[in-house]
Amino acid sequence: MDATTNAARADKAPAHLWLAGGAGLLWHAWGCYDFLMTNVRDAAYLAQVPADRIDYIDGFPAWAVIAWATSVGCGLIGSILLLGRLPHAAYAFAFSVLGLAGMQLYQYGEGTPASMGTAAYWSMRALAWFVALALLGYARRMRARSRDRAGEGHTAESS
Repeated sequence: MDATTNAARADKAPAHLWLAGGAGLLWHAWGCYDFLMTNVRDAAYLAQVPADRIDYIDGFPAWAVIAWATSVGCGLIGSILLLGRLPHAAYAFAFSVLGLAGMQLYQYGEGTPASMGTAAYWSMRALAWFVALALLGYARRMRARSRDRAGEGHTAESS
């Protein structure tokens, strides 16, 4: 194999990147859609939401709304950056985790209505944490690998 073949192989995105980035993109796109439809008060979207949950959301302080937006928005941006193989994806996912933490702190401190006390709701919260931390860890590993490859290439060229 020559250097051109090796360079082409190194530049090709691995399948797991497309899987992680695509799944993250879908997950956070749904989160952004949920945030948008909830905050613009789309009647058709909110028709299935229990009244106590809507009242609870209406009571969010501004910082909790910002935390929610940060969580889903930075997650979406991170997924796009990850698919673009850009190293800043890890930073976007870190902000997403911080936003998620802010929302959880509010929920634990304020309590939640009965409709949010179900096992299904808390399972989704656990899944949100798993996805957020997994994407952050994955983006950090990909960034480190990219740096390692760049360092190896630099060493090979300079010798």
